[in-house]
Amino acid sequence: MIKKFMPYITKYKKAMYLGAFCAGLEAIFELLIPLVMSYIVDVGIQNKDIAYTIKLGIFMILLALIALALGIGAARFSAVAGQGFGAELRKAEFYKIQEYSFKNIEKFSTSSLITRLTGDVNIMQMSVTIGMRLLVRAPIMLICALILAISINAKLALVFTVSIPVLLICVYFILSKARSSFTYLQEKIDGMNITVQENLIGIRVVKSFVRQNLEKKKFKKSNEELKEAAERAFGLVVLNMPIMQLVMFSTIIAILWFGGNMVYFGTFQVGKLTSFITYVSQILMSLMMLSMIFMMLSRSIASANRIIEVLEEEPDIVDHKEHHGYQVENGDVVFDHVSFKYEEDSEEYNLQNINLNIKSGQTVGIIGATGSGKTTLVQLIPRLYDVTEGSIYVGGHDVREYDLKTLRDAVAMVLQKNTLFSGTIQENLKWGNENATDEEIEAASKIACADEFINRLPDGYDTMLEQGGSNVSGGQKQRLTLARAILKNPKVLILDDSTSAVDTATDAKIRQALREDLKDTTKIIIAQRISSISDADQIVVLEEGKISAIGTHEELMKTSEIYQDVYQSQQKGVDFDA
Repeated sequence: MIKKFMPYITKYKKAMYLGAFCAGLEAIFELLIPLVMSYIVDVGIQNKDIAYTIKLGIFMILLALIALALGIGAARFSAVAGQGFGAELRKAEFYKIQEYSFKNIEKFSTSSLITRLTGDVNIMQMSVTIGMRLLVRAPIMLICALILAISINAKLALVFTVSIPVLLICVYFILSKARSSFTYLQEKIDGMNITVQENLIGIRVVKSFVRQNLEKKKFKKSNEELKEAAERAFGLVVLNMPIMQLVMFSTIIAILWFGGNMVYFGTFQVGKLTSFITYVSQILMSLMMLSMIFMMLSRSIASANRIIEVLEEEPDIVDHKEHHGYQVENGDVVFDHVSFKYEEDSEEYNLQNINLNIKSGQTVGIIGATGSGKTTLVQLIPRLYDVTEGSIYVGGHDVREYDLKTLRDAVAMVLQKNTLFSGTIQENLKWGNENATDEEIEAASKIACADEFINRLPDGYDTMLEQGGSNVSGGQKQRLTLARAILKNPKVLILDDSTSAVDTATDAKIRQALREDLKDTTKIIIAQRISSISDADQIVVLEEGKISAIGTHEELMKTSEIYQDVYQSQQKGVDFDA
C-alpha cells in the first residue's frame, strides 16, 4: 500500500527526510538531559561543587534549546511534507474523477467521492504530518532510553519485562478491533453527506412540500448512525490512554519501591534513581506515542483503501490511442444495430437493435413515453456511455475511433438537468467557447432567445449567477445552457427536452432560429410536445427501448398509432385550456 502512495510525496521527499532527521536528533538531545541532571545531583550537589553544577546546568539548558530548535524544525518540515502530500493526493483523485464516465461516478456516488477527496485525504495528510515525526522520535527514544536505563541499573530494568508485554498485548487488542470500526465510520460519513447534499440541493422542493419534518427525521437517523459508529470506533481508541497511564504509573510505583530500597541500603544513588525514573517515563511515553501512531494508521488504512479505490478505478470509456487524428468532418449520425444496457449482467436491454440514419444538417425529433430510452439514445452519441452491441458513426467514423475531446467538441448536448456555475453569465456562456467574442456571445444568446432577459438585467452579461443558477428561472436557465452549447459551433446539437420550461411562442422562435442560423448543424431534439418537433425532417418514435416508427409529422399521423395518440391527447389539452 505504501508503494502506491509514494509518487504523491516524491516532490516533498527533502522536507520528509529533514523532518525525520530533526525528529531523531530532537529525541537524542532530550535523552541526554536526564543523564546530565543525574551528574548535577550525584556529583555537583552532593560535593557542593557550585562551579561544576553551574557548568552542567548551562550545558543542560543548551541541550534543551537545541532540542527545542530541532522540534520546531521537525514540526515545520513534517507540516510541509504532510500538506504537500495531501495536495498531490487531492489533485490525483480529482484528475482521475475527470476521466470517469457517468457509470464510474454512479458506482461511488457524488457524496462519497466528495468525502474521499476531502475527509479521507485530510486523515492521510494528518498521518504524515504527525505520524512521520512520531514514527522517528518514538523508536529512537524507546531504544535509547531503554539502553540508558539498563546501563544505569540492569536489575531495576527487569520491571520492563512485565510492563512492556502488557502494553503490547493491550495495544494489539485495541488495534485489531478498531480497524473495521474506522472503515464502518467512513461509510456512515458518506451516508450523512448524501442526506445533507440531497436536502440542500432540493431545499426548494422540501419547503414547497412542507417536508422539513421528514427531512429532520432522515437527518436524525443518519446523524445517530454516524454518532454510534464514531462512539464504537473512538470508544476503543480512548481505552488506549487509561491503559497506558495505568501501566506507566504502576511501573513508576514499582521502580520507586525497589529503587527506594536500593537507595536506602546505599546500593543506588538518588540522582541515578531520578534519571532512571525519567527514562522510564520516556520509555513508556514512547510506547504511548507508538500506540497513537498505530491508532492513527488504523484509521488511515481505512481512508487509504477508499482513496486507492478511486485512483485504481478504471474508466470504462477511454481513448483508443491508435485512432487519434480523426476529425469530425460533418454531422452525419448513423446507428447501426445498436443495443445497450447499463449493467452487463442485466437481463433486459434499455435499447435494442436501433437502426437510424441522420444526414448532416437535418433536424430530428425523438418522442416516446417516459422510460422509452430517449435520453439513453442520445447519450451514446458523445460516448457518455458506450454501446453494448453495434456501432454509432459520426461524420463517417465510429465514435470509438475519435479521441474523446475531438468527439465531444463536435457534439454539444443540453441535458435534462441544466447546470450553471457560480460566476457571471458571460463566464458561463464561455464554457462553450472560451475565446468567444462579445459578438459571438450575443449571436448565440439571440438564437437561444436568452438576449431577451439578459438585456433587461442591470449588469447584462456581467450579471452574477449563484451556484447552480439558482437566481434565474427554469426557462432562463434552459436558454442560457442552450446558448452555451451553440457557442461550441458543434457539428451535432442535442437538445434533451431542453425547452420544456419555456412557453410555446419562445420555443417556436428558438426552433426557427436554429433552422435558419445552424443550417449545417445536425439537430436532435427530444421533446414531450409534438409542436416542438412537428417541423423536423424526421421524427423517431421510441417504445420500450425500440424504434416503433420513423417519419415526418404527416407520415406518422397516418402510420403510427402511438404518435397519433400523443398528438390527440395534446390537442385535447389545448382544446380544454381554450
